[in-house]
Amino acid sequence: MPVQMELRRIIINEVDDHQVIILKEVEGDRQFPIVIGIFEATSIDRRVKGMQAPRPLTHDLITAVVEQMGGEIQDIVISDLKEHTYFARLRVRKEGELIEVDCRPSDAIALAVTARVPIYVSEEVLGEALDED
Repeated sequence: MPVQMELRRIIINEVDDHQVIILKEVEGDRQFPIVIGIFEATSIDRRVKGMQAPRPLTHDLITAVVEQMGGEIQDIVISDLKEHTYFARLRVRKEGELIEVDCRPSDAIALAVTARVPIYVSEEVLGEALDED
């Protein structure tokens, strides 16, 4: 059963290419970091702060395309962890069907923040992430 998480913190270090986001369990105390790129971190940070870009950015575009095609972003799930790399699924509901699309966790989280949908992490991934710390 996936665990609902929330974006707890974004750590942006302008002298390094690797940024960190912290996800925390909504109904618990477990939390873990995910290393992401500067562009994804900046995009997520802008959305969290409510900063609007003058033109649609990539995550705005994806959200708009899904909606224009009659779908609705339902949620995202960080579904797997292999060799220190996280994998995520963007889950779109269209005409009663659930469509899952493979994506990077950083993009999935940016889309979740943009579309204001829940973030989930599989219990297995959460256990593995906590063992790695």
